[in-house]
Amino acid sequence: MLIADDEPSIRETVGFILEMEGFRVAMAEDGEQALEQVRLLRPPVLLLDAMMPRRDGFDVCRAIKGDAELAGTHVVMLTAMGQQRDRERAFAAGADYFVTKPFDETELLSLLRRLTASE
Repeated sequence: MLIADDEPSIRETVGFILEMEGFRVAMAEDGEQALEQVRLLRPPVLLLDAMMPRRDGFDVCRAIKGDAELAGTHVVMLTAMGQQRDRERAFAAGADYFVTKPFDETELLSLLRRLTASE
């Protein structure tokens, strides 16, 4: 599982929650680092913030979904951008799921368990 978010508190909080549930977690603090980590680690799921420095989440998502070797990575946009146009933009970029912050911990964990069930 890779968490890509430029806010340290979000990375740490989400990472803690996931680790407590038994997930192995890696983190990236900007879009460029997120793409590098996806290429290196091949995580089954990327929790991706939309607005990050160096490369925004929409661009990272397009790059992942446009690369045949990475396209199987489940991309969950986890963002404070909650407008319908943001959701449409995320799905147009190739996101598999869209979750707004603040998120419901139980729902997020349920989604991640489903996405990693076959791993």
